[in-house]
Order: sequence, then C-alpha cells, then structure tokens
Amino acid sequence: MPFLRFRAMDAQKVAKQSKPLVDELSEQLGTPAEYFTLEVIASTFVKDGAITEGFPIVDVTWFDRGAEKQQATASIITKHAAEMGYPEIDIVFMLIERSKYYENGVALG
Repeated sequence: MPFLRFRAMDAQKVAKQSKPLVDELSEQLGTPAEYFTLEVIASTFVKDGAITEGFPIVDVTWFDRGAEKQQATASIITKHAAEMGYPEIDIVFMLIERSKYYENGVALG
C-alpha cells in the first residue's frame, strides 16, 4: 500500500519509469519502496460507437496521508508521466480506512 493503477498508458513505459517513480514517492511519503504496488490495466475505451484512445489516468488507492502529501504525490506522478510522454494526466485518489484493509485476514485498524 499504496496501489497505483495506470490506465491508457503503455506498460513498457510505466515499467521503465517504475523504479525512479517509486523511489521518489517512497522518499516523499516515508513509505518503504516494497510497500508500493503498480499495475498497468489494459483497457478498451469507447466513444460514439467506436473504439478510441483513452486518456491517461492513474488511480491511487491508499490510507489518508493528508492534503500536503496528496498534492506532493500528484506532482510526482505528473512529472514522471510527462517523462513517459504523457503531458496530460488525471490522478484519482481513493482512500481506504485501516479498519477495512486486511493483511492475511487481520485488519490493520
């Protein structure tokens, strides 16, 4: 935790950028790099009866870390997305309550 899910982004580009991205996020958040999970979701986007190219989106699922860390995280993701060739990107934060997150059947909160 945190989980980052990438949509409408090339898996090879995300993979190449994954280490510097996680290293920077890890340092900013004070969270060990091994706690991060990155996933590239292969999606098909449709509009007006046709298959279209999707708009890059990163979903971040995590425990609330406050507005300052959320803004810093969004800035870091945006910077790395631009380095991957995605100058525009949407980032969506989804918060999980610790009492609703389980590791091996045990809630964290």
